[in-house]
Amino acid sequence: MVDREQARPLAPAIERPSSEEDETSLHSKKQAHKKLIKRCACPLIFLLLLAIVIIVLIFTVFRVKDPVITMNGVTITKLELSNTMALRTRSNMSLVADVSVKNPNVASFRYSNTTTSLFYHGVMVGEARGPPGRAKARRTMRMNVTIDVITDRVVSTPGFTTDLGSGLMTMSSFSRVPGQVKILNLIKRHVVVKMNCSTTFNISSQAIMQQRCIRKVKL
Repeated sequence: MVDREQARPLAPAIERPSSEEDETSLHSKKQAHKKLIKRCACPLIFLLLLAIVIIVLIFTVFRVKDPVITMNGVTITKLELSNTMALRTRSNMSLVADVSVKNPNVASFRYSNTTTSLFYHGVMVGEARGPPGRAKARRTMRMNVTIDVITDRVVSTPGFTTDLGSGLMTMSSFSRVPGQVKILNLIKRHVVVKMNCSTTFNISSQAIMQQRCIRKVKL
């Protein structure tokens, strides 16, 4: 007998993608990858630009600037002189200082109680305290500070007789104004403004002859 080979079924042909299909699939993956990068990059770029804008504003518009305190003038009140142009020992003497607080910031400057001390030849002869207040943004606020002078200390101070003979009296004052500048409830800076003034006035006419002030700001 002649052996007949049994017919074996052929394996199914494997369909291989053509080169065009490979390129199309690769292109689609690249497009999807680019879209993903764009989606992630846009928020990052926005946050980066926002941070740059905030930094620029902090160092320009929102930068905390020093408040400026100016002694506009001093008025002498309740000054009583004897027939010899000398100060009466039991008389009253007051100085009214016209002070202005200039706030150059875009936010208000709130200050607490202010203190002003008056010195004559190194001896403190008067002190005054002012109430708290607020200087509006980019505005200037003026206030009067009344200092009651202890005349007994003035008369007993060495050098008073010499000043009386020349008709000129020089007094120095020290003012301290503590406060805070707050911008958008984010930036808070505590500020202390100090000012030393030296004022020379004519005893008889009570006119201010010379005045010099030095300001210091501590942030």
